[in-house]
Amino acid sequence: MSDETETDLEEAEDIRDAEAEAKTRADNRAERAERAERMAREGAQAMAEHHAAIKAIDERTLRLRSLRLAKEAAEAQTKAADAQTKAAEKEAKAAAKVAAKNAGKGAAKKVAPKKAAAKD
Repeated sequence: MSDETETDLEEAEDIRDAEAEAKTRADNRAERAERAERMAREGAQAMAEHHAAIKAIDERTLRLRSLRLAKEAAEAQTKAADAQTKAAEKEAKAAAKVAAKNAGKGAAKKVAPKKAAAKD
């Protein structure tokens, strides 16, 4: 009987070892599946954060570009207005100079014909 008992004990121990091994494999599979699921979830979250950061950068870039273009347009308008004002001032100055010159010539012409008439 002792041989049978030992055999039965060995078989029972082998069964317990096999059950423990199967349980360990099942636990390992469950851990791997859980880890894979967690990594997939974290990866999706990281990608969402990455895309949100890119979108925020694009929005800031667009806002800054529109501000820069508006500033450049305002500066160009101011520069054009200044140039127009300077051109008008220059034109007025030139007109005043011509008017003064013409006024002086008109008086000189009037005087010159009188002198010519006196000589004849």
